[in-house]
Amino acid sequence: MIVKKATNSSEVKETGSLAGSKTCGIVMPISDTTNCSENHWREVQSIIREAVTDAGFEATLVSESTDVGVIQKRIVQNLYENPVVVCDVSEKNANVMFELGMRLAFDKPVIIIKDDKTSYSFDTAPVEHLTYPRDLRFSSIVDFKKKLSAKVQSVEASSQDHSFLSSFGSFKVAEINVETAPADSLILEELQSLKGSIRRLEIQSRLQKRNLAAEHKILAGSDRHFESWNPGDEADNSIDVCLEGRKSIPDQLEVYLQEAEVVMGYKVRRFGDDHFHLLIELEPTARRSQRAMISSTVDKFVH
Repeated sequence: MIVKKATNSSEVKETGSLAGSKTCGIVMPISDTTNCSENHWREVQSIIREAVTDAGFEATLVSESTDVGVIQKRIVQNLYENPVVVCDVSEKNANVMFELGMRLAFDKPVIIIKDDKTSYSFDTAPVEHLTYPRDLRFSSIVDFKKKLSAKVQSVEASSQDHSFLSSFGSFKVAEINVETAPADSLILEELQSLKGSIRRLEIQSRLQKRNLAAEHKILAGSDRHFESWNPGDEADNSIDVCLEGRKSIPDQLEVYLQEAEVVMGYKVRRFGDDHFHLLIELEPTARRSQRAMISSTVDKFVH
């Protein structure tokens, strides 16, 4: 459900985009993939933005918004509302393919592009793909930008003719209900989201400072160990667990520690050859029951 904020003079959608504005959403990888770096995707994004701008549209990633809010909700809303979406399926990134599936389920116009090293996917092979060279050769990219720009214009002009689902029969297209809500409820929701973001940044900052301090307590030499710090000295807000031969913690435990509200930070440290401990720092306000629960959970993962 998408919520709109009621005002005295008009109603403005949560994304802050003006009604009737020509926005073209972009779905693509933005971080390192198997064969391409983050810098590569920045260059590709710049190429797409230039082509979309030449077509007379404002180019934005579907995850972008002028508001602070839940990113998943923002993505779904933009996938549903943007009149045109350009989707780069190069490297077959899982998030990209999922968002492409949502756009197709909404039966809205989408332009699929890919690099020349990525094979076609079975489910989307019937849809036309515009191809560009992965090495981003200048002459080929100039031609690709012209084709993409022209495609954006043609799709926008004949959006009713670009139905993916109609090729397979008659379907009831998914819709998103839009309701009007008081402005104060939206403000409260955004403040809660902002509070969570600030808390995560604070935890990351504390963890970095803690790890930096711990680094200075490690002696040089083959038999490394902590010089004097003992987590047991801070019994109420620290947990020290011997990993019994392990050199790292399971991925599931790492996810658990990242999501636990009272965990400020954690680190695996070596006390000697093949002797590693998991050190966990808790919030000073953590209750003993919370500490006991985290200790019990950690023990289940490492023993």
